[in-house]
Amino acid sequence: MQKTKYLLPYTPPYDWAWMSRFLSARALAGIESFEQGVYRRTIEITEQGVTASGWLSWRPLEHEGTVELEVSDSLEPHIQSVVRRVRHLLDLDANPQLIAETLGLFGDDVAGMRMPGCIDNFELTVRAILGQLVSVKMAATFCARLAELCGEPVVTPFTGLTRLFPTAQRVASLSVEQLRAIGVQAKRAACLIGVAQAVQNGELPLYGVEDSSEGIKRLVAMPGIGAWTANYVAMRAWGERDIFLHSDYLIKQRFPNMTPATISRYAEIWKPWRSYATLLIWNNPNWKP
Repeated sequence: MQKTKYLLPYTPPYDWAWMSRFLSARALAGIESFEQGVYRRTIEITEQGVTASGWLSWRPLEHEGTVELEVSDSLEPHIQSVVRRVRHLLDLDANPQLIAETLGLFGDDVAGMRMPGCIDNFELTVRAILGQLVSVKMAATFCARLAELCGEPVVTPFTGLTRLFPTAQRVASLSVEQLRAIGVQAKRAACLIGVAQAVQNGELPLYGVEDSSEGIKRLVAMPGIGAWTANYVAMRAWGERDIFLHSDYLIKQRFPNMTPATISRYAEIWKPWRSYATLLIWNNPNWKP
């Protein structure tokens, strides 16, 4: 029987080449794949006390202004949740014309840019922690090793998609020594375990966060998490669209001879879309204020 295909509309333009490069560079072995324009990954969803695991697959249909989504039979009862997560991952609800009205100084670069979100907020937080002070490739390697260490096995019809990303409960049960064995620095390992335990105990809410500023405060209060990591989580996990990472290394390079405070004041012109401005400056080495 042919699988149901769901069409997720969006407002063009959309820079699919850039989004594909972004996601491909961060794809986790065993969990994600991006081949010939088709993205696939494993996923686990818990709703109303019911947990289901399986896989999803999507590809853009640019000529139609939609994304074609397929899911495993096990996820069909949770299709609305899957659709929400994919729309969030790909920022499909963005209004590019409205954003361009404020960020027009970036020229043609702004037209199809989207803010990459995530499939799961805890997963994104783990990625952000393990990505501190390392390359994108190394961060993906650490996350893949973590999944191999404690991610639950899952059966899919796709070669290489064999694991679920670890839950907070599984990460919370690890020791610093176990994480050090896969190359994670001791302080970062302790931070990761602490965050997982706080999420598991309900002390650190990562889902349904409506007040990003309060969420950022909670994250920064966790040992090992600084302002950059907390704001990055707010941008990608919680969909906060008005954050400018003025203390970021690359951002400071683009604003030579300016202090972070001066850079922050400069960025006021991009309200309420400063998260997109951060992304555009990151990806344009020739940009100058």
